[in-house]
Amino acid sequence: MNKRLEGQKTLSYTTAVVTTVGVLGGAYCAFKLYQEKYKQKLPEHWTRVGTLEDIYVYPIKSCGPVKLAKAECSILGLRDEWLRDRVLMVVDSKNNFITARGYPELLTVHPTIRNSILTLKHADMESLNVNLAEVIALQSPKTAHVWGVPVPVYDCGGEASEWFSRLLDRSACNYRLVYYASQKSRPLRQSTNKFYKFTNNDTGALPDEVPFNLINQASVDDLNTRLEDIQVTPRNFRPNFVLTGAKPYDEDNWKYVKIGDNVFEIIKACTRCIMTTIDPETGVRNSKAEPLATLKSYRQIEDPVIRRSAGNTPRMGIQMSLRSGPGGVVSVNDPIYVA
Repeated sequence: MNKRLEGQKTLSYTTAVVTTVGVLGGAYCAFKLYQEKYKQKLPEHWTRVGTLEDIYVYPIKSCGPVKLAKAECSILGLRDEWLRDRVLMVVDSKNNFITARGYPELLTVHPTIRNSILTLKHADMESLNVNLAEVIALQSPKTAHVWGVPVPVYDCGGEASEWFSRLLDRSACNYRLVYYASQKSRPLRQSTNKFYKFTNNDTGALPDEVPFNLINQASVDDLNTRLEDIQVTPRNFRPNFVLTGAKPYDEDNWKYVKIGDNVFEIIKACTRCIMTTIDPETGVRNSKAEPLATLKSYRQIEDPVIRRSAGNTPRMGIQMSLRSGPGGVVSVNDPIYVA
């Protein structure tokens, strides 16, 4: 590379970083104003229920997790520098998102991020590196869709497209990897606020509904006593946080959760789909649709109005949004309190 091109590229990277910092600062100020209105509603009295056992971040929607000892809480979800939760996803030729519900092979993709380098690994594929700083610097945002909602994304390039296309259907370019191109939560679906208290800061980047999910290990243990030919782990439910020390299904009665000094409001119970029936290690579906079938027998939504809307999707885990200021850190072994 000649000095002129190298200088242009360096300038582009610098511009991308400065722009990102500026947007982050604006998002932080907006969030602080929101907090000033909201903070008086936060609980003052808390009860300890257990301990934070595990922290998981899923860089690519529907792909494998990265397990962390600590992470920063942001409006868009957990982060550790360039590693952020569900800020990448795979889209089809019409720029609609795809998930492991229809493409279980995605669960066996293991992404890692170091500095700005995303590395894709799979047992049947060669490793591939994608420089996310370069993607931001050299690409212009385009539009993709999550549950019908338009979201701004950067395209991660031809090599990543070919990698996922060969993995999913042995084609050359039917699928593309994209990177969320905003520091704001994506817009709400029209139906999202029908029953729950979502705000404009509650949808995160590319998760299905909210940026933080907690699973109670005791609830998973109780579920396993009801299963006959299969045992599941918290990973079947793709949580960000795994709680130990609480009683089974105690989470049904909580409104707020505090991990360390970070306060979260429970927006809704997490309703479960066929993704729970896919082994997170192998990507193989359970032939008896377990544990979903068993969950449906005893974990239905009790409110009749919400039940008519949600159907027979059972509850397991809780969906949360951040109510304390962004930038706080959660660490494994942090005490967990509820109100």
